[in-house]
Amino acid sequence: MYHLKNKKKFIISACCIFVLLCAGIALASERLAVRSSIANLRNGSGTKYKVLWQVEKYHPFLVINKKKNWYEVKDFEGDTAWIHNSLLGKTDTVISIKSNCNVRSKPDISGDILLRVERGVPFKVLGRKGDWIKIEHADGDVGWIFKKLVW
Repeated sequence: MYHLKNKKKFIISACCIFVLLCAGIALASERLAVRSSIANLRNGSGTKYKVLWQVEKYHPFLVINKKKNWYEVKDFEGDTAWIHNSLLGKTDTVISIKSNCNVRSKPDISGDILLRVERGVPFKVLGRKGDWIKIEHADGDVGWIFKKLVW
């Protein structure tokens, strides 16, 4: 009987640990994007904390922690900061990770170059075709970018 109680405690403990780990993995994999034109990133979970930097609309983040209405997020460079949850949404977005990325008129290297963007420019995803992503910048520019050029 004593052995059975210990076994039940072990199974219940293992299940609790598993649930907590899964919740942490799910939270860490949640990807959200800025939905306001400009958003402040802070060094703590509140407006009393210092603004570390600002980002523009469609900037993507991974959520790594939540504290009431504030999310601790990580960007494509691995930097972390806090942002209010009202500034984020579930829009599918990407951000350029290389300098001089070509945005083309069609999903092919033969497409005309519509514009070149520097590292760190965010875009809303409009569609995908093979290794290409149809994107839109907050200013309305639309084109195609090769998926290895974005995060």
